[in-house]
Amino acid sequence: MSYQSDLYQKVILDHSQSPRNFYPLEDSSHKCIGHNPLCGDQFVVYMKVNGELIEDVSFAGSGCAISKSSASLMTSFIKRKTVEEVRQIFDEFHKMILGEFDPNYRENNLGKLKVFLGVREFPSRTKCATLAWHTMIGALDGNKETSTE
Repeated sequence: MSYQSDLYQKVILDHSQSPRNFYPLEDSSHKCIGHNPLCGDQFVVYMKVNGELIEDVSFAGSGCAISKSSASLMTSFIKRKTVEEVRQIFDEFHKMILGEFDPNYRENNLGKLKVFLGVREFPSRTKCATLAWHTMIGALDGNKETSTE
């Protein structure tokens, strides 16, 4: 097993078993429900946005290990960033998961999110890894609900 693969598995397990920011954010200014109809994963992403700054973000719901760990890492990573920064990170993350962007060879804003690079080797799991991300963008865009369809 490669170092990258081993690290990927450890991060997935850690964030799945002990998710960060896993609670409803009572004073959220933005909220969206996201679901993956193929597997039944469903999360609500809550955000407290003040001007252009994401002051706080959390999520609640249920899903597989990959979707829950992705939501956990996402909420930790985007907290205290601007909406513009978060949209750029979403774009890079989404392209990375789809195999359209390799963060090992191009400048990027992904930091520790690069651990999800291995997901692109399992196309059936890409929607799991991106569910929370699409839901977060839905919340920023003022949508009440989104889907991975």
